[in-house]
Amino acid sequence: MAAQFGRRLRKGAATTAVAAAAVAALSASQAPGVNDHGRQTAADALPSPEAAASDDSATGNSPYYTDLPPLKSPNPSPSSGTGPTAQGGTESGIPATVLDAYKKAEAALRDAKPGCNLPWQLLAAIGRVESGQARGGRVDAEGTTLGRILGPQLDGNGFALIKDTDNGAHDGNSSYDQAVGPMQFIPSTWAWAGRDGNGDGKKDPNNIYDAALAAGHYLCRNNWDLSDQTDLDRAILSYNNSREYLNLVMRWLDYYRKGAHEVPDGTGTLPGNRSDGATGTGTGRTSPSTPSAPSTPGTPGATKPPATSKPEPGPGPDKPGGGTPTPKPPTTPPGTGNPSTPPTTPPTPTDTVHHLEDAGTAKLTAMAGDAFAQRISTRAETRAGKAVGKVRVRFTILGDTDTTFAGGESVATVSTNGSGVAVAPALKAGEKTGTVTVRATVVGRAVPGLDYKATVTERAADKLTRTGDAALTCAPGGEFADRVQVKATYGGAVADGVAVTATLVKSADDATANDKGPYFKGADGKPVRTLAGLKTDAKGLLTLPKLYADDAGGTFLLRVTTAGGATLTVELTVAAAGTSSPSPSAEPAA
Repeated sequence: MAAQFGRRLRKGAATTAVAAAAVAALSASQAPGVNDHGRQTAADALPSPEAAASDDSATGNSPYYTDLPPLKSPNPSPSSGTGPTAQGGTESGIPATVLDAYKKAEAALRDAKPGCNLPWQLLAAIGRVESGQARGGRVDAEGTTLGRILGPQLDGNGFALIKDTDNGAHDGNSSYDQAVGPMQFIPSTWAWAGRDGNGDGKKDPNNIYDAALAAGHYLCRNNWDLSDQTDLDRAILSYNNSREYLNLVMRWLDYYRKGAHEVPDGTGTLPGNRSDGATGTGTGRTSPSTPSAPSTPGTPGATKPPATSKPEPGPGPDKPGGGTPTPKPPTTPPGTGNPSTPPTTPPTPTDTVHHLEDAGTAKLTAMAGDAFAQRISTRAETRAGKAVGKVRVRFTILGDTDTTFAGGESVATVSTNGSGVAVAPALKAGEKTGTVTVRATVVGRAVPGLDYKATVTERAADKLTRTGDAALTCAPGGEFADRVQVKATYGGAVADGVAVTATLVKSADDATANDKGPYFKGADGKPVRTLAGLKTDAKGLLTLPKLYADDAGGTFLLRVTTAGGATLTVELTVAAAGTSSPSPSAEPAA
């Protein structure tokens, strides 16, 4: 997934403190330490130094639903009545289509990235926190939400500033980006992180199957193993770099691990509180058009503020926490100027970027199947050549190639550091050899891209050895009892998948194929004295086919060569029992 959501500002320390206090209170009320599954509880799950130090995150530390799971473990099915028991059963219900999407994403990642160990319950926990499980499962039969789920427009007014990157295709906003869909992607990230999870040929952030699969791939990038608590912390924090967010998602993950059940679409429990202080508003609301400014978060898409603050009607399926009064927009305090004059928005770091420069990238070369030792470094600069930090640089692998970044992705987005430099993840060479182009561009800024060339060479070996030392002998017209097996290495390490050619040569000085003496058999049973297209196995081993002898006697040579220049010459003796043989390449006795 690589979900890159809207960079929405957490409003005020007070609301963050309230969310943190609520999580802390729940942590104190439950047993500390290890849970039923041998994992740390959220209260003990410390962010890793690498993740905590990150200056970027999937959601840009955006608002999220802070509703906590019930203290009581979930029941197998909802129970009647009120109180914690009934609430626990209700909260553990996940809408049928949404639950199916999570489980299908888990199965897909089990095949694509088995080392990740992604549990569907993690997708459910994040889906709960981000959108209340697609607003309680308000999706159609194909899994597409009934109306778009949009976050606030990221116009810098109380939120981060991310100008439009998709011409409004996904969020309906041609001025600014907005987080979209049940897993809350911003369009610029969906352009490279989107997945087709339901096989309809489209990548739609509003479709729960597509969004869940994208989220799974995002959480599994960087070769993270989510069965390891440290990697799990990193993955969750990369969605939203907040300790409170990590704790909350871990609570829901633990809760769903203890039990969850399917409920009909559209009947899921809707959350009511957000980390920015809103109650049942903003993220998770159906919004067919661009929402209003953040001062009226309860009325997304409205063209003007309501005339009064009269409460809205009771709860409805598309209004999480329905019944909450719609706040009246704040009036302009005296002496603050003309309210009709829009405030001047200061330029963002992205706005100041004039061009990209190479930041000392070394020559990019790797053998097929190997990781590149060098990494691409790009610097963002102003027109005057000054470095620009905190700018997102997107690295895209172009063309028909199976070379990827570590983790199997073809696109990676990295923020520039204080020196204006963004370092791309390590490249992993595929099996297709040749030149690969990696293009660096600035996200949200139309400046020329910077292309890097990486070369993938064929797998090679610098040494070949025979695994056995038994003499290879045969009577004229017979067959050799032992088969020749060789081992290829490169720099002392196993050289797997290396192309090998075996030729029965005329002499030590003449590498052309012999026309007599030992031979291999072709598919038609006829003599073959050159075999090409052979490859070493995962252990660098290759066992050649059985050898046969014609009527010519003497000592003959088998030459085995590989890409990279490794060569091995093996002697083959053809002689009747009790007779001596001439030296290699000599003519057989008459």
